[in-house]
Amino acid sequence: MQQPPPHTEDLAARPGRLRAAWQVAHEPVAGVSRRMQCVALAVVLAVLPSSLWRLPIAFDHGIGVGERAYVVFLSVLSEALAFTAFGLVAQWGEVFPRWLPLLGGRRVPTMAAVIPATIGAVLLTFLWTLLAPITQFMGRTIRGDVLPREFPGEAGGWEEAWFHLCYAPLVLWGPLLAVLTVAYWKRRRTAENAPAPA
Repeated sequence: MQQPPPHTEDLAARPGRLRAAWQVAHEPVAGVSRRMQCVALAVVLAVLPSSLWRLPIAFDHGIGVGERAYVVFLSVLSEALAFTAFGLVAQWGEVFPRWLPLLGGRRVPTMAAVIPATIGAVLLTFLWTLLAPITQFMGRTIRGDVLPREFPGEAGGWEEAWFHLCYAPLVLWGPLLAVLTVAYWKRRRTAENAPAPA
């Protein structure tokens, strides 16, 4: 019987590898409630509409290559940062993945996850939950300048409604991350303080 070319075997194996990687990235550790899993997913879903809203801007006429790259990079970066919320419920947030040099297989120090997550939650809450809505309501940019007429939130009609619909979920990003961070810290502290089995 003739063997398929190696390239074909690789293609056939790839979906299995991607599925396994997906499961590892999202599989919760013992002790994580279904509610916290939903909160981690909600973080990613809260950021997704604004990331998708920005992408068509990258393909507008009159936009330079640098601006295009920046818009795409900003959307990808936003989603990547949002995805780190799964680290607060999944195994890779408690044990470094084996493929990481030097750290692979070692326990993640609790505070090495809690401190950046706390800083992120505070900054995101300040930026998206407090500052952005207040400045938008006042017709100002975050720097205090008057919003330009072409700003999507000032455009009126469906364009303005679509902008607000896509950006409104960002008010949840910081608070949801804070909830996950507190739950992670409590879970890890409980596990560390638990008596070792005899």
